[in-house]
Amino acid sequence: MKRILLLFLAVAAVFSCAQKESDDKFVLSKGVNIAHWLSQSEARGEFREQYFTEDDVRQIAQWGFDHVRIPIDEEQMFLEDGTKDEEAFRLLHKALELCGKYNLRAIVDLHILRSHHFNAAYKPLFTEKAAQEAFFECWRKLSAELKDYSTSMVAYELMNEPVADDHEDWNKLVKEAYSVIRENEKDRVIVIGSNMWQSYSTAQYLALPEGDPNIILSFHYYEPMILTHYQASWTEYKDYGGEVNYPGQTVTEEQIGSRPAVEQAAFGRWTSEKYDKERFVRDFTMAVEVAERYGIPVYCGEYGCLSDEVNDQQRYAWLADINDVFDEMGIARTVWCYREGEDGFGVLSGLTGPVDEQMLEALLK
Repeated sequence: MKRILLLFLAVAAVFSCAQKESDDKFVLSKGVNIAHWLSQSEARGEFREQYFTEDDVRQIAQWGFDHVRIPIDEEQMFLEDGTKDEEAFRLLHKALELCGKYNLRAIVDLHILRSHHFNAAYKPLFTEKAAQEAFFECWRKLSAELKDYSTSMVAYELMNEPVADDHEDWNKLVKEAYSVIRENEKDRVIVIGSNMWQSYSTAQYLALPEGDPNIILSFHYYEPMILTHYQASWTEYKDYGGEVNYPGQTVTEEQIGSRPAVEQAAFGRWTSEKYDKERFVRDFTMAVEVAERYGIPVYCGEYGCLSDEVNDQQRYAWLADINDVFDEMGIARTVWCYREGEDGFGVLSGLTGPVDEQMLEALLK
C-alpha cells in the first residue's frame, strides 16, 4: 500500500510539474476567432459594447476552448492622427482581463491596416515608406499598451494575411516589426504568417528570426475554396451554383458538365482536385517542415467553412476531418469564427444564438 501511495505521489508530482510548465508558457490547442468586433466592422457604441462580453468569454471556456484570437484593425484602434481610440482600447483591455479570469489565452492580431487589406488591389504598405513607418508605429504603441499582460497569457500576431508581390517585401517588414516589439518585450510570443494570405504553401519563403523560441509560425486553411466559400459574395465563387463534394473529387465532370458554359470555364479546374484527410496531411506538412527547421510551433490561425443549405453535410464532414488531422499532427488551431457576422462562418448566430451544435461537436470532439 505504501509503495502504491509513493508511486501515486511521484506521478502526481510529474503531472504537477508538467502542468506548471504549460501554465508558464504560451501554449495553444483549440480556439475561436472573435471576428467582426474590433475588426471588419463599422459598429460602435452599445452594439460593439455588447458584441463580446463576459458571458461570451465564460461560454467559450465552458465549451472547452483554451484560447481566442482577437483581430483588431488600425482604424478601430487609432484615429487618423495616431492617437488611441479610448473606447476601442477599453474594450480590448476588458476582453484580455476576462480571458485571464477564465484562463483563456489570447492572441491580439493586427488584422487590417490603413495601408493593407488582404483583399484590396492597392497595398501601399509594401511600396511607401510612410505606410511602413505607420505599421511599425502601430506596434510600438500596441506593445507599450499591452506589455504588462503575462507572456504566458497574451501573444501578438504581426499582421493578418500579408499579400505582397514579392515574398522578400514581406520578409523585410517582418524583420523590422519584430525588432520593434523586441525592443521592450524580449519574451513575448509573436505569431508570424507567410506571404500570400498566410498560405501553407508559401511558408517555405518566409524568413524568420533565428534562435527565438518565442515565435509561432501561422498558416490559414480554407481549401477547397469552392466548398468553404460556396457562393460567398466577396469571392469568385458567388457565381457557382452547382454541387460540391467532400470528401473526394471536389467537383465531378458530370456535375460541372451540367452547369452553364460560363461556370464550366471558370470552375472546371476543380474537377482535378481531391480533398480528404490525406490531402490535409500533405498540405499541412509544408508548414510543419518550416516550423521544425526553426524549432518553433506551427499553428493554424484561421480555418472554417461557410454555412449554406446546399453543402452543410459536407461542411460538417470537412470540419470533423480537419480537426482529426490537426490532432494527429499536433497542430493548434483557431476556427473562424465565434459569432457569425455577414459571412456565415460562426459557431453562434447573431448576438444571442442559436449555437451550431453540430459544428461545435466537430470542433471539440
